[in-house]
Amino acid sequence: MENTPLLDICNLSIGLRGDGVGYDIVRDVSISLHPNETLAVVGESGCGKSLTALSILSLIASPPLFITGGSIMFGGRDLTQISASEMRAIRGAEIAMVFQDPMSALDPMFTVGTLLTSAVKAHHKVKSAVAKKLALDALADAGIEDPKRRFDEYPFQLSGGISQRVMIALALVNNPKILIADEPTTALDVTVQAQILERLKELKNERGMALMLITHNLGVVASVADRMVVMYTGEVVESGTVAEVLASPHHPYTNGLLGAVPRLNSGITELTSIPGRVPQPYELPVGCTFADRCDRNIDICGVEHPVLELRARTEVRCHNPVD
Repeated sequence: MENTPLLDICNLSIGLRGDGVGYDIVRDVSISLHPNETLAVVGESGCGKSLTALSILSLIASPPLFITGGSIMFGGRDLTQISASEMRAIRGAEIAMVFQDPMSALDPMFTVGTLLTSAVKAHHKVKSAVAKKLALDALADAGIEDPKRRFDEYPFQLSGGISQRVMIALALVNNPKILIADEPTTALDVTVQAQILERLKELKNERGMALMLITHNLGVVASVADRMVVMYTGEVVESGTVAEVLASPHHPYTNGLLGAVPRLNSGITELTSIPGRVPQPYELPVGCTFADRCDRNIDICGVEHPVLELRARTEVRCHNPVD
């Protein structure tokens, strides 16, 4: 892996502002993504992982959401400071995204072929025949059988699995350097999930691109990713290589997530659960945001917010980490 990050998110904060309301939902998030690497961003719903990913391509709803601090460096430029036209040149061409729900992301008024060729022509001055060939190649690369038939179909004619593959084709058609996949297999059955994840893994290796995978599924992380970042209440609580974090999690939240994953032949008859509830971003405690749910809570946890520190070979935000 190259030492220079392809994408470097540094101390990113995203806040809600307006009508007398002001608080940050994502706070001081730092994430790096290297060439030809798969990075998984993990956490339960509402932890800020999708919002962080959307901010990379300026896709957050602004207003009422705003980037309130930090930077997103890509190709020597801070993506939080560039113009809308500069972002349009990057979005879909150099950094592309596969969204969580393809049925809402694909425009029902246009055929698959129209969507794909429009994506090509948005970034390249090519003839229609060339755009069509690139579109058909992208459909084939995404693992779609009979691309010519799918080219002329509308989104409503596609199954969930084929729709997600079309989304992948849309993301791949301009050969981006980075592919962001936001819960790409959530609504699909297990067999189709495995096929799509394996295809994403193959495409990453074939094209040498970097893959950022947004997920809550630790099984997916273990099978696909090189490194992982765990988020809770809008901040990073643990990060490191997948092998190190899954084998020896230091943050009690990460440990709790792993305890809730069923394992075959483990001898465990009951899954553990994390007590309590996630605090809302407008009512975060002064100290550790996980303190009220943590069985390793000590006095300092309630009064001092922990910082992200290197412990062994992983980074962890905890006053009393798991050994």
